Amino acid sequence: MAMKLISSEELISTPIFRVTMDHAVDPDGFEIRRAIVRHSGSAVMMPVDPKGRVLLVRQYRLPARRYLWELSAGRLDPGETPLKAARRELLEETGYRAKQWTKLVKFFPSPGFVEEAMTIFVAQDLTAGQAQPMDDERIECAWFTLKQMAEMIEKGAIQDAKTIIGYSMWRLRKKTRKK
Repeated sequence: MAMKLISSEELISTPIFRVTMDHAVDPDGFEIRRAIVRHSGSAVMMPVDPKGRVLLVRQYRLPARRYLWELSAGRLDPGETPLKAARRELLEETGYRAKQWTKLVKFFPSPGFVEEAMTIFVAQDLTAGQAQPMDDERIECAWFTLKQMAEMIEKGAIQDAKTIIGYSMWRLRKKTRKK
């Protein structure tokens, strides 16, 4: 059964997201009221080199209050497709360009209250260049094997959900192709 949106009131607006209070009802009269974080979505890049290593970035994440190793990612600008954003963000954050792009997975990281959808792309056939980070970004880049990533996830050195999902889906895809 489809829910029908009855009302949506904007509570806050920031340059990165908005928050609305939404009220919806289904044909049986079941109602939901929820504050929702409205976000345009994100593109996530998983650069993979010919040796099968993955390029991760390390940066300070204020909400987590720590530095995190993670796949590079960025918000979609208005009217931008996830792939276009992935190309732009990969260059900005790492300096790399990729000739081959493959969509790995699209998911909702926290659908209980956040509208954001994330799309992970595998980027291959890479060319190095100069990173162009935003003023509020200090990014360190390093290459990791899948074995190293597995160990980092197990030990809690990688705690970022999009990175764990990207790693898991890449491993699953590689395993499926071997069969």
